Amino acid sequence: MAFYIERSVLIIVTFGVLMHISSAINAKGCTPLDSWTFDKIVPKFHAAIVKFDIAYPYGKKHEEYTKLSAAGRGSPELLVAEVGVKDYGDMENMDLAERFGVTKEDFPKVKFFVNGKDKPFDFDGEFNAEELKKFIRRHSEVYIGLEGCLETFDRIVDRFMTTENQSDKKGLLRKAEDEWDKLKSPSDQQIAETYVKIMRKVLEKGGEFISLEKTRVEGLMIGRITKEKKEEMQGRLNVLKSFTHDEL
Repeated sequence: MAFYIERSVLIIVTFGVLMHISSAINAKGCTPLDSWTFDKIVPKFHAAIVKFDIAYPYGKKHEEYTKLSAAGRGSPELLVAEVGVKDYGDMENMDLAERFGVTKEDFPKVKFFVNGKDKPFDFDGEFNAEELKKFIRRHSEVYIGLEGCLETFDRIVDRFMTTENQSDKKGLLRKAEDEWDKLKSPSDQQIAETYVKIMRKVLEKGGEFISLEKTRVEGLMIGRITKEKKEEMQGRLNVLKSFTHDEL
């Protein structure tokens, strides 16, 4: 009996470890870097934010960094990456950590590289997604919006909402529709469709549609809805915020 109990405990512990590993590997939008790929990838971006951490990170700070990587998906100029460092076995990526003055006591340590320069900015604020976004904006001109927003459409919307000329608004709507047609990713196409539909409603009903629609969506999110539907509503709400600059 003891054998079976111990075996069950082992299975549970192993499953827990695998769940932690899975959460690290499945951080969407976050590019893993190592000693060989670092110098091949980072210089190709105008800006790169890199987290040095244990090999299989988990916990609140890793979750916040995952939120940042999701928000950064709409910015082609920004690389969100992480370096998993091992202080045992083959000491994987320890040389990369030492190169930038990072020790295991510093984990997680975030560094921000601009224009491929080898002297990055160090992040030393409260470790959450919003503070990391402010840090990026403070040290660069890189766009980073809310999760589920796209830079091209945010910039079009910015002009759309500031002009009073109806002819200009219609031209910007056509531009958004053209940009929508260019997209290949199904998820990006869906986001673009949301922008375009909101722009059409603004043309039809005026700028007050935005506040009314935000109130409606927020009300729906309070109700009993599935997790998937709530995520869909949050995506729509984030796009609506792009029309009012609430993300800043």
